[in-house]
Amino acid sequence: MGKKEQNEKFYLVREDVLPEAMKKTLDAKELIERKKADSVWEAVQKVDLSRSAFYKYRDTVFPFHTVVKERIITLFFHLEDRSGTLSELLAVVAGCGGNVLTIHQTIPLQGRANVTLSLNVTGMKTGLDELLSRLKKLEFVDTVEVLGSGA
Repeated sequence: MGKKEQNEKFYLVREDVLPEAMKKTLDAKELIERKKADSVWEAVQKVDLSRSAFYKYRDTVFPFHTVVKERIITLFFHLEDRSGTLSELLAVVAGCGGNVLTIHQTIPLQGRANVTLSLNVTGMKTGLDELLSRLKKLEFVDTVEVLGSGA
């Protein structure tokens, strides 16, 4: 590690205080990474950003999840108790590339059950927000909450 890298400082900053050019750079990088744009030029056109701004920020701004090497999250669900719900829920997680580490399910009471899943989301093909969105859309899911995240 060179002297410059030893002196670099990193900060965790909430998205709403980032300059627009940094947010758009992140959006453009994601388009390229997900193969939604074939080139930097196409990506910056899609997000309405100049190429110079993209190149200025591309190596200095990163989504938080790309900095963490292994990501484990714990999700809590309140589900309708009917046949196949857990299987369908796990199929959505697997379809997004999440790896289930633990499952805890309570005994159903009054037609509802609580399920807690611990997931390794390091290799997910979709973002965490997209996974949560897909899970919330399942008709038997009453509640989805992120209980915790970390490594």
